[in-house]
Amino acid sequence: MKIAVATKDWATITGHAGQTPRWLVYDLSQQRAGQPLPEPARIELTKEQLPHYFKDDGPHPLDGVEIILASSAGDGYVRHMKKRGADVMLTGETNPARAIDRLVAGETLPDQRFDITTSLCRLRDLFSRH
Repeated sequence: MKIAVATKDWATITGHAGQTPRWLVYDLSQQRAGQPLPEPARIELTKEQLPHYFKDDGPHPLDGVEIILASSAGDGYVRHMKKRGADVMLTGETNPARAIDRLVAGETLPDQRFDITTSLCRLRDLFSRH
């Protein structure tokens, strides 16, 4: 399983996933119980590759990811990523490794914090192509 984490600084989980250029991708396909998490791949998207702008007309660097972790995302983004085979999970946890450890252990992630941009995204999503 691959998990992508939206990040602004390669160290914390960030919001507005549809416009986030930096992603940490954890490949857990070889992960065994008790092992430390593998080092994530760092992916930096171009503007054209940002999910907010991507036209779905070809492969994408986040293809193959099954779970996306972010602190906020609009409904259109969640629907869009579901069509591409990824479930979006929103959380108030800021530490990527801690969030993934909790997911792997079957624990509930902390609720996301209030983010005004999420409300603005929901309004925009009413008129979105997604």
